[in-house]
Amino acid sequence: MNRDEAIARLSARRTPWDMIVIGGGATGLGIALDAATRGYETLLLERDDFAQATSSRSTKLLHGGVRYLRQGNLKLVMGALRERGRVLANAPHLASEQPFIIPTYKRGESLYYGFGLGVYERLAGRASLGRSRRLDAAETRRELPGLRSEHLRGGVLYHDGQFDDARLAVCLAASAWDHGATLINYCQVTGLLRTGGADTPVAGVVARDRETGAEYEIPARVVINATGVFCDSIRRMAEPDAAAVVAPSQGAHIVLDRRFLPGRNAIMVPKTDDGRVLFIIPWQDRLLVGTTDTPVEDAEAEPLAQPAEIDFLLEHAGRYLQDAPRRQDVLSVFAGLRPLVRAGSGHATSALARDHLLREESGLVSITGGKWTTYREMAEQTVDAAARAAQLPARPCRTADLPLHGATTDALPTPLRSYGSDAPALLVLAQDRPAWAARLHPRLPYIGAEVVWAARHEMARSVQDVLARRTRALLLDARASIEAAPRVAALLAGALGRDAAWQAHEVALFTEFAVGHLARAQA
Repeated sequence: MNRDEAIARLSARRTPWDMIVIGGGATGLGIALDAATRGYETLLLERDDFAQATSSRSTKLLHGGVRYLRQGNLKLVMGALRERGRVLANAPHLASEQPFIIPTYKRGESLYYGFGLGVYERLAGRASLGRSRRLDAAETRRELPGLRSEHLRGGVLYHDGQFDDARLAVCLAASAWDHGATLINYCQVTGLLRTGGADTPVAGVVARDRETGAEYEIPARVVINATGVFCDSIRRMAEPDAAAVVAPSQGAHIVLDRRFLPGRNAIMVPKTDDGRVLFIIPWQDRLLVGTTDTPVEDAEAEPLAQPAEIDFLLEHAGRYLQDAPRRQDVLSVFAGLRPLVRAGSGHATSALARDHLLREESGLVSITGGKWTTYREMAEQTVDAAARAAQLPARPCRTADLPLHGATTDALPTPLRSYGSDAPALLVLAQDRPAWAARLHPRLPYIGAEVVWAARHEMARSVQDVLARRTRALLLDARASIEAAPRVAALLAGALGRDAAWQAHEVALFTEFAVGHLARAQA
């Protein structure tokens, strides 16, 4: 992928695109890939960076949703379990099986959860990742070193999926590019084009390149709104009085050292004080704890975890971990907004399922809701609807069994596994200069060549792009990422042709961003 080439394609085009996708998160990128593989001429525009908002701030799980099983939403669970298997098969370099254990402390809990997880496994059918089984107290302690074991009766082990969300987003973008789509980050849609007056259908977009200020009027046969929690703001460009369909809900996470829970297994807490499930998960040699469910009125581009959310996560983690974590143990904290579909008044966001909503208004096709696991299915349905709306030739979906960019099952060095089949080329790049082979920071697994690669091949434009999403440095250790920022800025400046003033500005911006997130945990 190359942003300069993408801008050149946009500037040179003289005919309408078949489809313009607004939004470069999981759903939008999935749509761009689906549309491109069907042969539709596709342009995707993202206001910020790919997956900068919700899609890089998930709990990193590919799952059917155990709590939706409890709600009786079997259709959602079965669909998600089917799609879980497809992500694991199509992106083996970014997704893997993860064992979970529910510790039990009361009589009858093992039977209850064992039965439910047995149903969960059977719903997966051939996509099952392994049989669930009940454990006695001794087995549970052995499988979960670090677990608080007072009054422990046993546990239930089951299997789900895990992945790297931001890296999968970059992978989807690269896959869409490979199949002919044009994608541009930092290009904001500021308005919609019409075929005539205000009552005529949407026929394209007005967009501004946020790097140069250049503005474009871009015609299209159909426009797709895949902006997640910002869906309603785009819908109101088409219909100013459109009623809101999104109920944003904030989910916060904290990151801890692995010493709190050594071993391979994760903990699933089946019921928190507010009725949610909570996960304590090994992820990239750290421990991820999440998530909360806090309704918010307005969607913000950079949501911050609230002190009460951090307290909630530490309190619940402390009930299960022998060494209860404290605020000073938090390595990083992040929050994202779920685009839950409204279900009328009186519903708590924790009671809303992750179903998606697809609708067409004034020629604008909008998709919102859902979750990472079901991105591909949502994309397929959206492209079907968009093709009908634009009266484009009907073509079958090709993504169900499509290997994504870099897909490989070859053994790779752990720090470079997420690059898949691109890893050997990245290693060759690292040999060009000693600085490119060196670690960015002693507490981070990343090397300088990854910064150069991100700029040359993954449209990274800022220090935050590199440290928050092309690598996951900010999530793994916020303090280390701040200390690495000047080095990243220098490498990025060399790759992008920026000067010293740009470097200083980027370091200041990233430091403010990272400190603002971490300060919530240390307050």
